[in-house]
Amino acid sequence: MMNNKKILFFDIDGTLLTPHPFKVPESTKLALTKAHENGHLLFINTGRTKAMMPPEIADLPFDGYVYGCGTHIYMDNKLLYFRTVPNLLCKETVDLLRKCRIEALFESNTAILFDGASPAQSEFGAKMRKEIPMVDITKFSREDACTYSYDKFLVHMLPDSDIEKFRSFCNDHYTYFDHGDGIWEVTQKGNSKATGMEFLLECFSIPKENSYAFGDSPNDLPMLKAAGVSVAMGNSYGGIEKDCTYQTSAVDKDGIYNALEHLSLI
Repeated sequence: MMNNKKILFFDIDGTLLTPHPFKVPESTKLALTKAHENGHLLFINTGRTKAMMPPEIADLPFDGYVYGCGTHIYMDNKLLYFRTVPNLLCKETVDLLRKCRIEALFESNTAILFDGASPAQSEFGAKMRKEIPMVDITKFSREDACTYSYDKFLVHMLPDSDIEKFRSFCNDHYTYFDHGDGIWEVTQKGNSKATGMEFLLECFSIPKENSYAFGDSPNDLPMLKAAGVSVAMGNSYGGIEKDCTYQTSAVDKDGIYNALEHLSLI
């Protein structure tokens, strides 16, 4: 039992990482080290899958990771929970995206996938494929084509995309977040940053009031609303601070250090 333990959950982009050139501030590293030394459990809780983890995070003192909006959960390098999109739904989704002329990147725990046969191609997709190693699903063997899966995906709407048809499909099968500029993050129904957090609270018998969540964007809201104490970064957007206990300074203005100090966690 860990009833007196505090457990802290952190988003990555805009919370731990600054905007480009994507650095973890020294004050953030110090704050996390102090919090860990004080006996608190520290978890990453991110929309990124394991395959998309930035190397800057690897050396920070985290006890575990909630990846892909609650779809893979690790502690001390042990997999505690996973849920992925069934292969048949993966293939149905790819077919629908082709019909709707929507570009997509599919994120699994081990790789980033794309559809080389998609009629939707843009400079955005080409740039992403240059920057990130990806696997073309059209090159799969027959066996791999019948077994592959992903945990979530990112879509890019083009001027001739059938957005409403895709929205209807999403409402039936997925949950999505509109990030603006035609970019949607599409996740599994029934899994979120909140469910990942709740799984760990139950796992360690930690009461909700001993949970803390830190985020900066609307896709952090499920986690922030489910936490006992919620912190919006000073660089937050989408009005999320209205649903949070406290708003700290921006990520590059010692936001994490200031928040942990304010909350008497360090």
